[in-house]
Amino acid sequence: MSQKRIRDYGVIVGELPTGKLNKITDVKGVRVGHCTIDNEEHKTGVTVIMPCEDNIFANKMLASSFVWNGFGKTAGLVQIEELGTLETPIALTNTLNVGLVHDGLVEYMVQRCERDGVTMKSINPIVGECNDSHLNNICKRAVKQEHVFEAIESASEDFAMGDVGAGKGTICHGLKGGIGSASRVIEIDGKQYTIGFLVQSNHGRLADLTVHGCNIGKKIAELADAPKGESDKGSILMIAATDLPVSERQLHRILKRASVGLARLGSFVGHGSGEIMIGFSTATRIRFDEQSVQTREVIPEGKIDLAFRAIAECAEEAVLDSMYCAKETTGFEGHHVNSLADWLEDNRIKEML
Repeated sequence: MSQKRIRDYGVIVGELPTGKLNKITDVKGVRVGHCTIDNEEHKTGVTVIMPCEDNIFANKMLASSFVWNGFGKTAGLVQIEELGTLETPIALTNTLNVGLVHDGLVEYMVQRCERDGVTMKSINPIVGECNDSHLNNICKRAVKQEHVFEAIESASEDFAMGDVGAGKGTICHGLKGGIGSASRVIEIDGKQYTIGFLVQSNHGRLADLTVHGCNIGKKIAELADAPKGESDKGSILMIAATDLPVSERQLHRILKRASVGLARLGSFVGHGSGEIMIGFSTATRIRFDEQSVQTREVIPEGKIDLAFRAIAECAEEAVLDSMYCAKETTGFEGHHVNSLADWLEDNRIKEML
């Protein structure tokens, strides 16, 4: 993609090297697709993370989740926490479309398993959401099954970011939010591993926004004469992928550290905001009909710190890219949201960074 990103502006997050694309798809086999609904009434859509090219129900992946603040309407997390496995793609959409997108993933997996000759009598689709009702007529529930299939069919390694797919109608720190992604490469015992990350950002207060340690949000709020006393509400869905050999418990520990990246940007995790992390490892595959005792590789606990740092850096950069790649938008009932990229061109903000 030819999109300019926050790094092109000169903001470099952290110290670890990135993967080739600096996206979640730097983890081999992972792809991302969008379907965007963009008209006068609707600014919404669906984004699907495809963890592998083969049938993930037949060969499940180790998975975990972490709910930092639970003001959210996700589907499928209970089974992930109980069994520690992922068996479908992960879809992101708007709050009132979770059920319809869930149905779309069920139909996709039914068709996929029939085609592959895999017996499937139960399935646990994973769907996350953010509330885009400020820019989208959310009660009309515009996202349908065909949009889920379109997102899946469009999945690729080098996908668009910003106000696309599930990020079309989202707002982050009072500015346009959306889909963002990042990756980091770490080395353990002479082998390189990748941590990939994707966000659907829809959280935070403008006055709290901090970039490179500078509270630019407070200055932007002053210049824009933004209403005072706004609350930190919205949500952020965070998806992590890695090829690191970990247990589901270790993956759970890694996911928690994404909160560090959000905090560095100024998030205080308000009452009305849902901060939810979902992660999977491509290093461990579990056959759907597995019955025998299995031996699996996991990293030693004492070498997990690099993964902690990597996911924190990814979270911070992915949120910034979700905002930087998103354009100024006017949505439902004329509601208008400015873009971070435009504000960063303002000399009064430039001089702060």
